[in-house]
Amino acid sequence: MGGADVIIGAGPDRARRAGEELAANLDVKTAVALVGVSGGLSPDLHPGDLVIASELRNTESSVSLSLPGVSFLAAEFRRAGLGVHTGPLVSSPRYVRARERLELAASGAVAVDMESAWVMGYLPNNPLAVIRSISDTSECGPVLGGARALGSLLAVRRPLERWARACGEHEVLLAAPRSFCAGVDRAIETVERALSLHGAPVYVRRQIVHNLHVVRDLESKGAVFVEEIDEVPEHAVVVLAAHGVSPAVRQQAAQRRDLRVIDATCPLVAKVHTEARRYASQDYNLVLIGHPDHEEVIGTLGEAPDRFHVVEGADDVGRLELALEPRRPVAYLTQTTLATDETAEIVAALRRRFPEITAPPADDICYATQNRQDAVRQIAHRCDLMVVVGSANSSNTARLVEVARREGCRAELIEDVSQLELGWLAGVTSVGLTAGASAPDLLVQEVLDTLRLLGPVRLSEERTAEETVRFSLPTQVR
Repeated sequence: MGGADVIIGAGPDRARRAGEELAANLDVKTAVALVGVSGGLSPDLHPGDLVIASELRNTESSVSLSLPGVSFLAAEFRRAGLGVHTGPLVSSPRYVRARERLELAASGAVAVDMESAWVMGYLPNNPLAVIRSISDTSECGPVLGGARALGSLLAVRRPLERWARACGEHEVLLAAPRSFCAGVDRAIETVERALSLHGAPVYVRRQIVHNLHVVRDLESKGAVFVEEIDEVPEHAVVVLAAHGVSPAVRQQAAQRRDLRVIDATCPLVAKVHTEARRYASQDYNLVLIGHPDHEEVIGTLGEAPDRFHVVEGADDVGRLELALEPRRPVAYLTQTTLATDETAEIVAALRRRFPEITAPPADDICYATQNRQDAVRQIAHRCDLMVVVGSANSSNTARLVEVARREGCRAELIEDVSQLELGWLAGVTSVGLTAGASAPDLLVQEVLDTLRLLGPVRLSEERTAEETVRFSLPTQVR
């Protein structure tokens, strides 16, 4: 793995001597991987299968050692094409036969060996990994299974090398503000209040906010997510998502007189809809800066579909002149979750082409989007890597990645800690960490906890703004 290889030998006495020697010679930044063979306890395990231990126990005491980074390491093995099992590993001073295996399996352990718990017990503060290949089971002895087990161990070196290179001390800069904004808080609470008032199920048209974890959590409480209103059964409660909907969707819902409709549209998105209706009533050509396939943009376009023209980049501005109705004034609006610097380039191009263009009375870009981008800019130049937590379909989250990259920082978007790749951390000493406005801060804390499993963490939080905005809930759930 780039360090010393130590051969331990089987049995608690040899294991303890090895553990004492390692503890005397290693600091807590040093990663220690224990690799070898073991017996299978779970009926799902067969000779040659790989096990990554999540906990170490031994048959001589009730003391155990938790290895909480197992899901992180297992994900790296799977990315390398290796199938792995995870679970508790128990160490025994002697070979365990069939009847004893049943007793150990009943305790929840998945495999048994003769050294791991005693070795690693001396290194509780080091980054630790225990990988065992199954050499025998209740049905198959070690002679037949041993060769297959040793063959499997040849494949673990590369993912373990990536793990070892990622281990060490890290400086972590937490960007603040991050995670939920007032609009997301309002939308989630709206669904939860609806469930409390009316009971499950409560139907939600589309994702209430663009985050898979939020959606799954609400599903577990009784929310049912549908694509369109016609999928909602009679006499049900339906919530319209935070991104807003077109008048056509509202009309479809209103025509279903049996439905109880609750509108969770973010007030800042609703403001853009109001501006669209006002400009359309005054006979303006309307330009909407945004991503044409985003739900917020689709909903806004619906306010005046015959007047709007979507501009996604500065290059699109040159094509507008032929599309706009002559002799009509021009106004522009923006999607609320865009990157402010990129939007400024588009607005500048619009002003060069249409000097008299009318801007919205107040900046359409959401305060929370702006604040989270400013926080990323504040720390990006000091980070080797920026980790942005959120869903890929979240526009404001994707913009955070773009902002960091424009500042010259490598940035990666992850749904949650299971997508954090060890290879990204090789040679990295400083990590920036943030989350989009629709991602729970719990997911950020899980990434931080995982980084702590790789070695000491020097943590600081850099706050660029205080957020005090709160939005009233829809009247139906107050």
